[in-house]
Amino acid sequence: AELVFSTNDPRVDIMNKFDLAGDPVFIEWLQQKGKDSRDPEERIALRDLHTMIVDVKTRIEVNKLTEERAAKKAEDTEKARISVAEAEADAGRAMSNADVLKKAALIDNAELGEVAEKAVKKTFYEEEITPEIRLSYEGLMAQVLPPYKAGEKAPSVVFSNYDQFDAQLIKLLNERADNGDEDSKALLSALAEEQQKRIALAAENLKHVLSQGEPMRMEGALVRLAREGKIDEPFLLLLEANENQARTAGAERPAQLMGKLRKRAMAEKDKQSTSKEIKLIRQLLRTDDAFEREKLLEDAFTPRAALLVPGTAQNAQKAADGEAPDQEKPLPDVPPPDFINACKAVLLNFGNLGSQGDDRGDLASRIKKIASEAEVVATRIYGKGMSLKEQQDRAWKEQTTSIFDLETMEIEAERQGEAAPWSNPGNDDMLMPGFDKDGRMQVGGN
Repeated sequence: AELVFSTNDPRVDIMNKFDLAGDPVFIEWLQQKGKDSRDPEERIALRDLHTMIVDVKTRIEVNKLTEERAAKKAEDTEKARISVAEAEADAGRAMSNADVLKKAALIDNAELGEVAEKAVKKTFYEEEITPEIRLSYEGLMAQVLPPYKAGEKAPSVVFSNYDQFDAQLIKLLNERADNGDEDSKALLSALAEEQQKRIALAAENLKHVLSQGEPMRMEGALVRLAREGKIDEPFLLLLEANENQARTAGAERPAQLMGKLRKRAMAEKDKQSTSKEIKLIRQLLRTDDAFEREKLLEDAFTPRAALLVPGTAQNAQKAADGEAPDQEKPLPDVPPPDFINACKAVLLNFGNLGSQGDDRGDLASRIKKIASEAEVVATRIYGKGMSLKEQQDRAWKEQTTSIFDLETMEIEAERQGEAAPWSNPGNDDMLMPGFDKDGRMQVGGN
């Protein structure tokens, strides 16, 4: 029930309670419960929850395998380095004085890049498709490849899942197509057609923006496109391509205009996001400078007093009586715990995305770095986080009422000519059963 009705991203809740949610007995029970349920809505909810738990479990396994592979690679690299160093040391000890002088002269006259053998970096498409990558895309491959549901075809599947087709998925589909898989060929063909449609639409939208003539009117057109949901990835890529083309041709002013429009388009696209946390994550991912990211985090995490007081009945009565209304406690635009949960959700949903042509690293490593920076900023603003015991003590304190608070409430009720719910006016001398007038407990029948 906690997982189904939680207001958080269900995957984050599953991750936080994985010891319980990932228990094989619970997963089997959940699957059977979904099959046996007669309520259609409950059956769909349980089935979706089961799918998400299995997906999170798979991603955890993938992360574990990836870390093991990285550790093994680092260990092998270190062993190779030590082996080479030892071989060079042995060779050096066997060298004569004349050989030492010759090698010193060679190093002195040669360029560093000519002495050291450079490792050739593989392109994205030359890199090996590891077992972890295959495992992480297993569910998505089953989703986009046949057998399809009634009425579904390759073009409709591509349209519905277009945002899921990243470079790694296309690489996997190309591998299957090269091995003669006709379903993969049909899916790639439908994807190419959908891409052409979206690029053509993006070109029309960009043409409309540029036809406005003045930069301010162009930005106004971008705002309207964003509200209509027409600023998508092809549109942003087209703006970037035009900016790069103008800069390469030496047309600096058009390049600056395209860059300005691209930044405004991304900002307007962020505004359409329903989540402030996701909006902040997008801004941080686009910001390469660590100092600028810190400023963004500080601005989002710093509590601010509300400009408008809440329109409650109590405040309305105070305004009528000429009293100052109660102000809400200052709150940040983005609470740090919500931001960290959003980072976890991005890692769970998109952590397998690669970094083709991006020197800043893959999405997972960048999100983890941003989360670490956020923790430092939040600690600086709010102090060290509470321990589990401190949280329990605080929860107990907030959910209980002091006797002094009760006394204050009773006096306030009497001042207004009312009675507190727990008071018993007119019967103050009435004795509790089993006690005498001095408050002593009576024993026996006296």
